[in-house]
Amino acid sequence: MDPGWGEAVLSVGVGLGLAAAAGLRVFLPLLMLGAAARLGWVPLVEGFDWLSSTSGLTALGVATILEVGAYYVPWIDNLLDTVAAPLAVLTGVLATAAVTTDLPPPLRWALAVVAGGGTAGAVQAVTSLARLKSSALTAGLGNPLLATLELAGSFLTSLVAIVLPVVAIGLVIAFFLLIRRVARGMFGRRVPQAP
Repeated sequence: MDPGWGEAVLSVGVGLGLAAAAGLRVFLPLLMLGAAARLGWVPLVEGFDWLSSTSGLTALGVATILEVGAYYVPWIDNLLDTVAAPLAVLTGVLATAAVTTDLPPPLRWALAVVAGGGTAGAVQAVTSLARLKSSALTAGLGNPLLATLELAGSFLTSLVAIVLPVVAIGLVIAFFLLIRRVARGMFGRRVPQAP
């Protein structure tokens, strides 16, 4: 395999891992990506340097704090999910496009939109459903625990994506296999017919 393709695969792992993390929290993965780029750990595609700028990191830091805090307010968290869904997809696209430095632009953007946006959207959809279920079963009292788990998941997934991109690819694949299995369990059963 061409060494350039190996780097491309790793950058896709970083992008998809960050996209999955964006489905849990929108701004935290971009903040971590910007910090990693600022430290020289992750190269960014030209035009995405704003992520590692002082003003970009400050804005992402403030946005992250506000988002994390809002998810601890019952019922506001459900409302936030309606705004977070399209933002998560956008963040998945941006994160994937920002790190796939070795891909030609048409392939980079196609991958970013389909895989990055799709991954973030799928994760966001699952977490939104979990929050709705938690709100219904616990009257919103269980949502802070869910918010904490999502925050930890977003942080750890972002960290794995940056440090171990091959593992991030495996996590994304495992997540989609889990979704498939759950969907089969929910929708694959035949409903009994009345006699």
